[in-house]
Amino acid sequence: MSQDALVLRARGLALGYGAKTVLTGVDLEVGAGEFWFLIGPNGSGKTTLLRAILGMLEPRAGSLELRPDLASRERVGFVPQRCVVNPSLRTTVREFVSLGLVGTRVRGPERGRNLRWALERVGLAGREDADHGSLSGGQHQRALVARALVRRPELLVLDEPTAGLDVVTEDAFLHTLSDLNRDEGVTLLFVTHELQIAARYASHVALFCPDGLASGRRGEMLRPGSIERAFGRAPDLGTWLAPEPAP
Repeated sequence: MSQDALVLRARGLALGYGAKTVLTGVDLEVGAGEFWFLIGPNGSGKTTLLRAILGMLEPRAGSLELRPDLASRERVGFVPQRCVVNPSLRTTVREFVSLGLVGTRVRGPERGRNLRWALERVGLAGREDADHGSLSGGQHQRALVARALVRRPELLVLDEPTAGLDVVTEDAFLHTLSDLNRDEGVTLLFVTHELQIAARYASHVALFCPDGLASGRRGEMLRPGSIERAFGRAPDLGTWLAPEPAP
C-alpha cells in the first residue's frame, strides 16, 4: 500500500503502563476509507492501542505513525463507550456536540456548518435545543458520534460504543456508521469483542491474540482457526457473514 493511501502504520510497536507491558510486536497498516474492527477478549490490549493512536500513550518500542495531516489529531474523532454529563446542569444537544470542537481551529460560520452536518449524519437534525439528558440510549450514542464528527474527522475511533444497546438500537447505530464510511469515506476503527458485528460490517479485522496481533481483510481473519487463536474457541460464523466489501 502506498504511503499516501495509509492513515496509520505501526511497526514493532510495544505499549504498556508502569512496569507492565500490554502489547508487543504490533504491526498494522490502516488504509484510507477502510472499516476496521479491533477484536479480542477483555484485557487483550484493544483500548491500549486506541490510547496510543489518540496520542495519549507513548510507544515503549517500535513506531506508530499517522498520516502527516492527521498527526495533530485535529482531524481524528473519538467516541468513548459512555460519557456522563452532570444531570443537574442542563446541557443542550448543541452544547454537548460543540464540545468536540475544543482544541480545533474551527471558528465562525464553519462551526455552525459542522454542527448541522454532524447532526444530520447521525439523524439528530432539529434536536439542537433539546436537553441532552432527555435523549434515549440510542440517541445519546448518536450524539457522542456527532460530537466526534463535528471536527470533520478523516479517522474516527470508537471504543465499544454499542455496549449496553438493545439489538434494534445497535443495528440502527451500526447502519449510521456504515453509511458514514461509505458516503463520506471516513476511516473507522471500532473496538469490540462482538464477532457478529464485525462479521456484518467490517472491511478489515485486527485480532488481539495471546501470541500477538493478527490483521487483514475480514474474509481472511474471521475464520475458525483465527478466532480460536484469539478466543480459544471457534464459533460458526456462517450465518453472520455478509458479502465482503470490494477492495
